[in-house]
Amino acid sequence: MTNHSVPTRRGVLRVAAAAGAGAFTVRAPGGRATAAPRRPAVVVTRHTGPYEVMALLDAHGAFPGTRQGVFPDATDADWVRARRLDPAAFGPDDTWELDFRCYAVRGPGGRVTLVDTGVGPAGSPASAWAPVPGRLPAVLRHAGIERDDVDTVVLTHLHEDHYGWTVGPDGTPMFPDARHIVQRTEIDALAAGDSALSYVVEPLRAAGLLHPVDGRVTVRGRAGRGSLTAVPTPGHTAGHQSVLVDGGRDSIMITGDVLVHAVQLAAPDVAYRLEHDRPTARRTRHTLLTEARTHDRVLATSHINQPFVRP
Repeated sequence: MTNHSVPTRRGVLRVAAAAGAGAFTVRAPGGRATAAPRRPAVVVTRHTGPYEVMALLDAHGAFPGTRQGVFPDATDADWVRARRLDPAAFGPDDTWELDFRCYAVRGPGGRVTLVDTGVGPAGSPASAWAPVPGRLPAVLRHAGIERDDVDTVVLTHLHEDHYGWTVGPDGTPMFPDARHIVQRTEIDALAAGDSALSYVVEPLRAAGLLHPVDGRVTVRGRAGRGSLTAVPTPGHTAGHQSVLVDGGRDSIMITGDVLVHAVQLAAPDVAYRLEHDRPTARRTRHTLLTEARTHDRVLATSHINQPFVRP
């Protein structure tokens, strides 16, 4: 997704991780960040219509580098507003503390749609910078979800902290009964040698589980009667998508990385350094927040330290 002539996202994260992520971060022998001491709830649940939406905490830790370094346009006033919205995000020495979260949506009949799969096990592509191993398999069991309950996996995008548990350490798909929905644009934008190709795309394709889609697609149910819909929300990556859980009278939008820090909730114009297309990401963020306010929609976030927020 990144031109070979410029530093890749993973390369930037490797450098930042090597430089140090902050005083609250525990260091493993290889120098990567491991989980910070904070112990947030591993499962938080909300309901909308016939759907149970469960926020599943895979990991928590400090992001490599500094807040200002990854959100260079944020002003002092922006940070003040962000701190009020998510005080747990503010670690010492300008560090950013964040959750790494997936979502499970359980509908009538017990069928489960999983949205994203977290940082993954030790040795996953996120290991160079993220707090691995994640805990998603244990958290799913804690939520009463077995692997064969999952019949659909929606990957919001193909960054390594969102697809880590899609396969196990041996490369076998973790959810062998599930179709895995990814925007075709997202797959097509992967650069040669991107770890997402070998770690996720190729194993899923070989197993017959990869389900590329184009644009807005109903994942489950029927509009107006309770439905799950994959909605293109590009900018963070070329084919980024979010998932609208419409319960009929109210709804929840699982946002992926449309906004990654409360500073972007406080000030939507603030760009994230690792966004693929900052102008598009900014427009997408404004649209998502405007629609959420218009429809009184709850946002289910991946990295803000509270899973469900109202903009």
